[in-house]
Amino acid sequence: MKRVLWYLIAGSRGGLNRARIIQAIHDRPYNVNQLSVELDLDYKTIKHHVDVLEDHDLIVKSAVEKYGAQYFLSNRLEENYSLFLEILSKSKK
Repeated sequence: MKRVLWYLIAGSRGGLNRARIIQAIHDRPYNVNQLSVELDLDYKTIKHHVDVLEDHDLIVKSAVEKYGAQYFLSNRLEENYSLFLEILSKSKK
């Protein structure tokens, strides 16, 4: 998990946007459109980062809806949220 977070947050382009998405979803579930408005980013940008986070099992989609599906932190990320915060703080330096 540590390596995945380092790569996705601190080691690649878009890491800051992915971190912002994780922090927003940590507070409450959002769909892609809501995240776009909340974070003031383009819908396609949010969709790309959500797909990356979902592919790495950091967020999960509600199974009920396709369009407008809500995203939540995965159990794996919930358990390691303090590690995420630590990596985020180190990457901002």
